[in-house]
Amino acid sequence: MPPDSSAGSSLLFFPRLVDWQRRHGRSGLPWQGTRDPYRVWLSEIMLQQTQVATVLSYYPRFLERFPDLQALAAAPQEDVLALWSGLGYYSRARNLHRCAQTVVELWGGAFPASAEQLQTLPGIGKSTAAAIAAFCFGERISILDGNVKRVLSRLLAFEGDLAVAAQERRLWALAQELLPAAPDHDEMIAWTQGLMDLGSSLCSRGQPDCAACPGAAICLASQQQRTTDFPVRTRKLKRSTIEWWWLLQRRADGAVWLERRPEQGIWAGLYCLPTHGSRVEALASFGGEPALRQEHETVRHVLTHRDLVLRPLEIDWSAAAREDLAPRQAAPGLWVARRSDLDLGLPAPLRSLLERLLPA
Repeated sequence: MPPDSSAGSSLLFFPRLVDWQRRHGRSGLPWQGTRDPYRVWLSEIMLQQTQVATVLSYYPRFLERFPDLQALAAAPQEDVLALWSGLGYYSRARNLHRCAQTVVELWGGAFPASAEQLQTLPGIGKSTAAAIAAFCFGERISILDGNVKRVLSRLLAFEGDLAVAAQERRLWALAQELLPAAPDHDEMIAWTQGLMDLGSSLCSRGQPDCAACPGAAICLASQQQRTTDFPVRTRKLKRSTIEWWWLLQRRADGAVWLERRPEQGIWAGLYCLPTHGSRVEALASFGGEPALRQEHETVRHVLTHRDLVLRPLEIDWSAAAREDLAPRQAAPGLWVARRSDLDLGLPAPLRSLLERLLPA
């Protein structure tokens, strides 16, 4: 990369992107047009690794139940997880709740106004803090989420390996250099939104639309016809597969027993079927193969870096068995008999299974 490439781009890319965003970028989304940190923060957390179309169905329902930070902080975590159910990445919901409580307890119910201070709060990383600070407080600071790394590494033909923390810090420093000395608040909003919009639309991973991009004339990767070379990331995360056997304990009236997952690990704090590492282990907890009523269809569920293979085994829950096994139900739990009982924090594949099994 030429030594003056970032400086030259800074004179051109910022105004071009701001103008493009105002003309062609996304507008009218329910979290746009506000400088309320609570609403911006909520949208930023929901949009992490989640499509806008999905968030659009959750965001208004969440605000209806928790209209402000104080309402969210005062709510039981179980209520927050229930409303988040199906959105995935449940650590976001737990951190959201903890963050609200922290802001109320330590900051008097008002979000701090700088990215540096925002990063000290639960669940708010460096890029999310920058987005809140830019949108709500006009701070001169650049975001650098996954899409933006792709945009800027192409713009600057950044050869550093972003799997290395020092190289990511270098790119972040270059992102800061792209900002003018004293942008106004409205410009910072358009710039920040523009980076998001460009990364999610024209500057896509596979087939970027360089002809329509506001930065095409100054994008080094485009000029060199090397867009697919960036960003550079040599270390790839390896996917793994986990097999779980679900014990679907069903009473004579059709009710199903659910218990809370541990506070750490996959689906922490959600209600789930009792989970075992093998078929033998699952059935042995209930007397072995004779207890098996039905083996339901295997469910495959994709997590960020892992694939879950879920095998539900339905067993009879007779009065005698219930009396014999009640002491073994050490985890907190409850019986659900109808779909109307599913207003709980549930993993998406379990919710789908129970909606098929339980009556309305």
